[in-house]
Order: sequence, then C-alpha cells, then structure tokens
Amino acid sequence: MLTVTGLDLYYGAAQALRSVSLSAEPGEVTCILGRNGVGKTSLLRALVGHQPIARGRIEWAGAEISALAPHERARRGVAYVPQGREIFPLLTVKENLETGYAPLKARDRDIPEDVFSLFPVLKDMLRRRGGDLSGGQQQQLAIGRALVTRPSLLVLDEPTEGIQPSIIKDIGRAITYLRQKGTMAIVLVEQYFDFARELADRFYVMDRGEIVMSGTRETMDEDEVRRRMSV
Repeated sequence: MLTVTGLDLYYGAAQALRSVSLSAEPGEVTCILGRNGVGKTSLLRALVGHQPIARGRIEWAGAEISALAPHERARRGVAYVPQGREIFPLLTVKENLETGYAPLKARDRDIPEDVFSLFPVLKDMLRRRGGDLSGGQQQQLAIGRALVTRPSLLVLDEPTEGIQPSIIKDIGRAITYLRQKGTMAIVLVEQYFDFARELADRFYVMDRGEIVMSGTRETMDEDEVRRRMSV
C-alpha cells in the first residue's frame, strides 16, 4: 500500500504542494484529477523521487521511501510513465523496452509476455526506432517499458494526452487488466474525466496544490468533480 502524508513541495519560493495526503492499494486504480497547473505532476514526481519534498512522508510496502533516489524506488517496484512519454527516439522499440532492465536482477531481464499481449503493435515494431512511432504507439511503448520493470506501483501521468481514441481504449483495457491481476497499485493523473471515471476505484481532486475532494467511485459527486476540473 502507498501512503502519502502531509507533503509540501516547493520550486524555489513557489509552493507546489500543500499538505497533500492520499493512499493507493494493490488491485485498485487511484486517479488524481484537476486542471492544468494545480500540482498533479509535481505530486507524481515526488512519489517517484524526481522532485524532493520539503515536508511529509511517503511510505510504500511498509517502508518509508521519502529520501530514496529514483533508481532505489524503482528497485522497490515503483515505475513511472511520465507526461510526454520520454522514450529514446534513436533506440529501437526493443532497445527502449530493454532500458527497463536497469532495476532488475540478471535472471529477470526479459520482456514479459504481458507487454506484447496488451500492446501487440510493439511486437510488430521491435526493430523500428522509437522516434518513428506515432504518439499513441510511443505511449504504449512507454507503458510497456514500465511494465518490463515488474512494478508493484505503476504511476501514470496523463497517458491519454494527445492520443487517438482507439489507442485510448487500448490503454484503458491495459489498465483494467493490470488492476484485475490484483498485484499492482496504479496511480493515474488524468484530465480526461470520462476515461478516469471508467477506471477509478478511488479519486482525489487537486486545486492550487491541495486535495480539495476525495472519495470512491461509488461516492463520487460527478457534477462537482467536473465543476472543479473546468473552473
């Protein structure tokens, strides 16, 4: 289980997160919602160690990881699919996937079959350079690379951004499959509310660096969430 308590985060004098607390459990999708610039990406960067926190505590699998470097969190099962995908354009699809080997022991360094069953296009394009793929295919590659690390916590930053509807459906099916396996906690930042609503087991709405609403799929006040995401 992921437990975040009282996170404060600054960029210089500007405060990006204000006492943010949340939790995420294996077998569930936890969605972070909100408009642009409210701190969603800053929160994910704090979770995976890309941005230091000023105050607060991040616990994963019973241990505090607040001070661990990103590669140390990766070894503990934390995988990150950043906004913008950040694949290596000059490497082949196969080589991009193999960069996920970094936190793994030698005996585990292979590409799980789940990657190709969820995203068959990647198997057909193993020899193509990452930069030659469409935006949607690059997003599938970025998720596939994260899955190569055998994560128990998968953190996704707006995976539907700029993606064609058919691939959004593929990504939604992949997230549903991973949730149903029950071994992975999934934290998803999303602005596309209909996509988030279909997937979310629990949700948190952010505004100005704070959590202003939270609940479960069953208790979600859909009109209020939409209002807070549009104002």
